[in-house]
Amino acid sequence: MNARTALVKWLGTLDPQRLTALLEERDLPLAAGYRRITTLRELAEHLLTDESVGQGLMAGTAGELELLASIAALALERHGPVAGGEAEDGPGYPWQQRNPVLPVEPADRLVPERDVLAWFEPGEKRQRAERTLTRLRERALLLPAPKGRLALPPLLHVRAAGFDGYGRTADRLLTTAYNAPEVKRIAAHLFGEGAARTRDQAQELITALLADPARVRALVADAPVRALELLDHLVPGPPLLRTHCFVSRYGSQYAGSDAKYVFREGGSGDEGTDWLAGRGLLIPSGLDLVELPYEVARALRDEGAAPSPRLEPEPFTATATAPLPSGWEGEGGTAAAAAAWRAELVLRALAAQPVAIRKAGGIAVRDTRRLAKAAGADEAATRLWLDLAVNAGLAAPQNDEPAPASRGRRNLKATKPSARLLPSDRYDAWAAAPPAGKLLPLLAAWAVVPALLSHWPDPEETPVALISPQDEDAVTLRTGILRALAVLPDGHGLTANARGYTELLSLAAWFQPALRAHLAADATGELTGLDGVLDRMAATLTEAALLGVVAHGALTPVGRALCRLLEAGAAHHYPAVPGAGADPSARGSEGLGEDLALRPTLTKAVTTLREELYAALPEPSATARFQSDLTATVAGAPAPALADLLSAVGDIESEGHAVVWRITATSIRRALDAGWSADELLDRLTAASERDTPLPQPLAYTIKDTARTHGQLKVVRSACCIRSDDTALIAEVAQARGLTKLRLRRIAPTVLISTAPPEETLSALRTAGYAPTQEAETGTTLLDRAPTDRAPSLLPTLDQAHAAYGDPARGAPASARVLACALTSAG
Repeated sequence: MNARTALVKWLGTLDPQRLTALLEERDLPLAAGYRRITTLRELAEHLLTDESVGQGLMAGTAGELELLASIAALALERHGPVAGGEAEDGPGYPWQQRNPVLPVEPADRLVPERDVLAWFEPGEKRQRAERTLTRLRERALLLPAPKGRLALPPLLHVRAAGFDGYGRTADRLLTTAYNAPEVKRIAAHLFGEGAARTRDQAQELITALLADPARVRALVADAPVRALELLDHLVPGPPLLRTHCFVSRYGSQYAGSDAKYVFREGGSGDEGTDWLAGRGLLIPSGLDLVELPYEVARALRDEGAAPSPRLEPEPFTATATAPLPSGWEGEGGTAAAAAAWRAELVLRALAAQPVAIRKAGGIAVRDTRRLAKAAGADEAATRLWLDLAVNAGLAAPQNDEPAPASRGRRNLKATKPSARLLPSDRYDAWAAAPPAGKLLPLLAAWAVVPALLSHWPDPEETPVALISPQDEDAVTLRTGILRALAVLPDGHGLTANARGYTELLSLAAWFQPALRAHLAADATGELTGLDGVLDRMAATLTEAALLGVVAHGALTPVGRALCRLLEAGAAHHYPAVPGAGADPSARGSEGLGEDLALRPTLTKAVTTLREELYAALPEPSATARFQSDLTATVAGAPAPALADLLSAVGDIESEGHAVVWRITATSIRRALDAGWSADELLDRLTAASERDTPLPQPLAYTIKDTARTHGQLKVVRSACCIRSDDTALIAEVAQARGLTKLRLRRIAPTVLISTAPPEETLSALRTAGYAPTQEAETGTTLLDRAPTDRAPSLLPTLDQAHAAYGDPARGAPASARVLACALTSAG
């Protein structure tokens, strides 16, 4: 039975849930492009393509890839090479090639399973290998085969030689990197002056030497100790090294695809690097970047020993970890509670005064600063909360109505309606939820959003909120970091130094092999990062600490639950956010929504995250401690009703383990303006007092005294008149210097008229120290209330998020789940 037929038969045994998980890992139906998949045979054909297999490989660990590479090497040894399998294009992802994979029948290149298991010692290591083989079968990276045999997808047979961390061939690197003088210089170094008269002759001599493992080993035997140390790091892979051996022939900063390099005058300053580069054992592949040729690594690896794939990551060294202080988990819970509270303040400020969205995208800096000031947060954190709120469906843009066209004008383009960022129709239920319910959608969004929201790499650009998430590596890096931190020794956290970050990055790349493209070794042989990955990693850790996911360099229980959510494949569904659409006031597995109910693995992960949040965040406090200095202190997070009451009558003065409000005559007047009476304020504050303690006398007196003068002035809405029964007060206001811009005119002993609109008049009077209220034409007092505009939430369900991938009306499935159900029914 050939591989395709066996795969079709196996696919037919999968239930819709298992098939959905496989299709989501392979990014189907999107990955199929315009090709419609309607049968299991068509699905099997797609799963065997190099693109699909590469997608599956990207979702595994380095241990799984190493095991597959070792099996492929065994197949290569038993059955010989496959035509077209040279390692030509890049050390990062050998499966991503320009040339198509040639037809290979996996059933003709089977490998005995017992030979693979023999590489592992009996006991736990062999059991781990058996479990790994089972996982690879479930993910179709090991194909259905006769019992006791292993079958690899065609791609792994074709690319077996270059699969396991090798660089490109010497001939390809020499051709790409050098002009004739540099190639001749290397040949002269290896064979003496005059050994080659032309570039072709020189390159043939060099590649012939490097293709002979014995000659390579003999050459390296005379290398200085420093060069041998570098080779120890480069031979196992990745084969990249940062160095200053070379400069670009076309300018020091030019490193395009056609760049050519020359040896730096005076060398790099490192004896080992210069020795290797001078003999063609290191060849430039980018600006300040060199690559170890494939032939060199192959010659220096111990090919005689049995393969020993490492199926578990290398542990952190003692220098990269430090003991955790007592109570560290509590600090994580405190950070999580503060995150929920701070996000609530930012969204409350947004609800009170929505912000405009720039035509160029994002929110103006002045609007971000206003929200930050209102919420008592810094600008960077405010941008983070806004972006998370939008991705979690708690805020959304809404276009305002366009202005009506002017009469008498033709052929004019209609004015494009402006857009504002508003709280969504999900905001009010969220605002009434406990802190754990508030933080759940924000954490779920942070896990899957393809962006590092607080990282702004270009120092010349001004950071703005409401960015368009387009960073495909962000989730990969975030997942790798969380999974790496999950294997820290018990009771230890990561040290915040270069050694700790280096080991974290290396381990993150073990869990997420796609990160290997961002790794290299520095001049000392230590692993380092490319493309600013270390800065991005630091930004990820900073965000994680702010959200209570990490504390003292270790994953909190909430962080471990979030890691499991990512391992369950939550990121496959973005822009949908598994868990963000759940009822914020529910517990356990209640109120998660129908789309999650159809995915048990995701349901379990979201439920676990929700319960860990409830365990970490205490129930909100419903009482406050009022003091004679006119402050109100709430220990922990305040309940929404208490927070609304205290924010109405006071201003937040400080936060931390407790929130402190300062109550002043100005803040009391604000509450009276919003419709509260003095008696109502006194009753509500007394009811909220801790242990039923009476309000301090200075606080009660201040409320009564402020209420006594409140409303003596009346601003008439229609003609913007100011009236008061107190004629002396009217005379005082008419002569006030601070109100000259209103151009007040006394038209009666108790009435003034203003040339400014009512809102501006009210503002000016309050700035001048008066306490007016607004009155309608009927004499009814108008209350100052926050706007209640809400925008429809744009958060899609899991199935809706994939709707753009297909057209159900034309028979194309809209999601992996729909496709899985259709294929299962058809099968």
